[in-house]
Amino acid sequence: MHIHQAVQEKAAPRVVMIQRHAVVTRLTHWLNAVFFCVLAASGMQIFNAWPQLYWGQAGADSAQAWLALGPFPAWLTLPSAQDLAAGRRWHLFFAWCFVFNGAAYLAYGLLSDHFRRHLLPRRRELAARHLWREVADHARLRFAHDERARDYNALQKLSYLAVIGLLLPLMVLTGLTMSPGMNAAAPWLLDLFGGRQSARTLHFISAALLVLFLIVHLAMVLLSGPWNNLRSMLSGRYAIQKGGSHD
Repeated sequence: MHIHQAVQEKAAPRVVMIQRHAVVTRLTHWLNAVFFCVLAASGMQIFNAWPQLYWGQAGADSAQAWLALGPFPAWLTLPSAQDLAAGRRWHLFFAWCFVFNGAAYLAYGLLSDHFRRHLLPRRRELAARHLWREVADHARLRFAHDERARDYNALQKLSYLAVIGLLLPLMVLTGLTMSPGMNAAAPWLLDLFGGRQSARTLHFISAALLVLFLIVHLAMVLLSGPWNNLRSMLSGRYAIQKGGSHD
């Protein structure tokens, strides 16, 4: 009887709370969420003024458009009525808010060693077999809830690094390239991206990829435990299971 009870106690996992996200991470995360939503809505307002993409310097001939899209619905844009000047004001103001908030997160990540400890994948995590297993687990909606959930998995680390190290810098630099003032101050940006219209196209593509990342991110939050994930990003406290068959 005692042996049976001991086996049951060993098999039953217990829930413990850990501190998963620092204050700076949580604060910059939520500010980024607000800033990006405003940027996306005002960006669609700006795009609707001429919903075609070009490559190079010229961008006035609709017949030579690299990609022609229909306008975004008014309810998605900021403001909802077509107003290019207002859309630009919203976009530029919150773009700088986004940049300063990102700079604060970047400084924290470097000074606190957050990037190396939490976002840099270990060599074993980059092995093809390990990555394939994570892809298969995600496809089957199998998420870790034990000690492995203390840190990001390899797919999360790689996607976050791609966003922080590639998409966000690309979006900022291409946005600056579209500014006539920056063209005068830093003409090398035009050479870097092959023209203002090329920069606009890359800006749109990077923004679209960020929106796709956001959709996948929200889906994973909902599927892997919405309350636990939300609590960890509000208070930093995250519940994991200790003991049981996974320990």
